[in-house]
Amino acid sequence: MSALALDTGRAARAAPLAGLTRGLLWLVGFSGGFVFIEPAPYEVVIALAAVVFLIAGMPLRRAHLPLLFLLIAYNIGYLIGVVPVLSDEGTAMWAAVSSFMSVTTLFFALAMGDDAERRLDMLLKGYVAVAVVVSVFGIITYFHLLPGSDTFLFAQRSRATFKDPNVLGAFLVLPGLLTMQRMMMGRLRDFLAGGIMTFIIAIELLLAFSRGAWGVFAAAAVMMLGFSFITSASARERLRVVVYSAMAVAALALLIAIILSVPQVSDLFTERASLVQSYDSGRFGRFGRHILGAELALDHPFGIGPLQFTKFFPEDPHNSFLDSFMAGGWLSGAAYLALILVTLAIGLRYVFVTTPWRAHYLALYASFVALTGESYIIDVQHWRHYFLIMGVLWGLFIAGAAAKAGGRGAGVAGPRGAREPLHRPPPVTIVRAVRSVAQPG
Repeated sequence: MSALALDTGRAARAAPLAGLTRGLLWLVGFSGGFVFIEPAPYEVVIALAAVVFLIAGMPLRRAHLPLLFLLIAYNIGYLIGVVPVLSDEGTAMWAAVSSFMSVTTLFFALAMGDDAERRLDMLLKGYVAVAVVVSVFGIITYFHLLPGSDTFLFAQRSRATFKDPNVLGAFLVLPGLLTMQRMMMGRLRDFLAGGIMTFIIAIELLLAFSRGAWGVFAAAAVMMLGFSFITSASARERLRVVVYSAMAVAALALLIAIILSVPQVSDLFTERASLVQSYDSGRFGRFGRHILGAELALDHPFGIGPLQFTKFFPEDPHNSFLDSFMAGGWLSGAAYLALILVTLAIGLRYVFVTTPWRAHYLALYASFVALTGESYIIDVQHWRHYFLIMGVLWGLFIAGAAAKAGGRGAGVAGPRGAREPLHRPPPVTIVRAVRSVAQPG
């Protein structure tokens, strides 16, 4: 059977399920905001979505191979590392969750391969919707406006529907950027709606009292606005970016001042705003452990296994790169480092590629860069939204390359859903696969 016939058959299967697949992506994005229990609804929804997408047709292309092989190597290291400590409580589950995060990354990369613009739009709409819902709930419970509100607080910090305020804060970064973008669309309705949602998210982000999330949001916002300014097509668009950015900064500053007028908020803010906390400094502090852990990693090429770091030091690594080396040895550590660096490098190239989804792409890439920076001081291997963003970025790399090439060899939907015939690909190699996604045209 020819490649053209295979692609035609896949398109025929996908057409009746197009609305369902996009709806499921909205539900995936929305379900990511409820992780107070495990397994969380996100796990169930994404498993259902994966089944439907497989039925509809979710092709693995040559450009997916670098991502696939790096994820496989990353998890093989964990599987090797967990064997000696398999009897320890939680280690098997830790490795299983890590594998699941990798599978979700690949799922998003595959799902964005076709109909990228509409699928991305639905996924992010679900993400923004739940961010607003969670933020409203977090604000209400922080000020004890509901019975049992203390359940949703941790050390006087809002955690809403999350287990950890730090994860909540990081989760809100991307939707915060997306609502800021909506404010800059130029229409009064979007300005008002985007402004209201941005302020709601900003209040909850503040009440989470996560220094890392504050820094990530600020860095990502500056990066996104900078990229938006550079890639604007006209002087008028660049002026709009500058004007709306100044308005947003002024409004957020006013909002923060109002919130800090509440004593219970201002006291904790003063404590949390310190750049270095007591647990950061010292020989066994956060940064001291990084150095000592790196020395330990050199002596254990297969790692010490998941959740074993606290047997050597007072606390967890709080460094995702170090944790990968510790839990899965040199293989996992090197694969994770390579995966992040390759994603960052390819992602930067696509900032300057014109696609229908570039505005959303800038928010995604800025979030990923800033969250990667935060991953140096906190463990993010089990953050669902981090792997969601990484997988979506890879999907958009591939969709962007196909769109730039006019759909050659990718089966990309045209203006009316027609597809270009697939050409027989040359022999697949890792180098060729990396080049195919890293060179947008």
